[in-house]
Amino acid sequence: MRIAILSQNPNLYSTKRIVEAGTKKGHEMVIIDHTKCNLVIEKKNPTIIYKGKTLTDFDGVIPRIGASVTFYGTAVVRQFEMMKVFSATESQALVRSRDKLRSLQILSRAGLGLPKTVFSNYSKDVSEVVDAVGGAPLVIKLLEGTQGLGVVLADNRNSAESILEAFNGLQARVIAQEFIKEAGGADIRVFIVDGVVVGAMKRQGKEGEFRSNLHRGGSANIIELSDEEENAALKAAKAMGLGIAGVDLLQSSRGPLILEVNSSPGLEGIEAATGKDIANQIIRYIERNAG
Repeated sequence: MRIAILSQNPNLYSTKRIVEAGTKKGHEMVIIDHTKCNLVIEKKNPTIIYKGKTLTDFDGVIPRIGASVTFYGTAVVRQFEMMKVFSATESQALVRSRDKLRSLQILSRAGLGLPKTVFSNYSKDVSEVVDAVGGAPLVIKLLEGTQGLGVVLADNRNSAESILEAFNGLQARVIAQEFIKEAGGADIRVFIVDGVVVGAMKRQGKEGEFRSNLHRGGSANIIELSDEEENAALKAAKAMGLGIAGVDLLQSSRGPLILEVNSSPGLEGIEAATGKDIANQIIRYIERNAG
């Protein structure tokens, strides 16, 4: 098969591993920088021009699209779909997953546990927002933040109100979220491919850090999921319509709480923590559905 990987950087661990896994199984793996594609839209003949050539004869496409280029990246995925190429991540699911607010609404509608979250339209009454999530401490997140950036823990009411007022003054969209103390600065990343959990790790924030992201110096270890945790992660990925997903959840006294669902989850941390060949699982998913 001929498989395209949409990636801006061929040297990224995840991109390299997927190429390696596909090549090993005899597939032609082609890395395409989606930001450099030109989309030709006409009646019954959608095409993509890349580096002066028309892209043809692809069986599958694996989007690895950074948050900063979601708009154009999803347009390229949509174009591949119009060309009847199977995408490991559907364009609409990708759009949904990148909108934190919409994602939480979808997960809530699916009946999944979530930390209590408040979104307002630059509310002047910030104390009302703080009260609505149960008071301080609370977490304040930029809607556009990734990898733990734009996430702040406000220890007390005064700092929470000051942070909310500052973000509102900058017209930065934020959500206020209940702080789950019993999670102890740890979360669980569940990696799902084609409706099956293929790996899970518990990520622990470094000393004094409530964010568990590995980019922020956190550590990761393999974890055995409870039935409740596995079911919640699978239900979250399904609600978002994602064939490949990294579901982040917290362990709380009231059961697993979904933090977010990632549509381009990185492979490095999860493969290192679990020792599993997750890149191969992604290729197998393409094989089952493409061509």
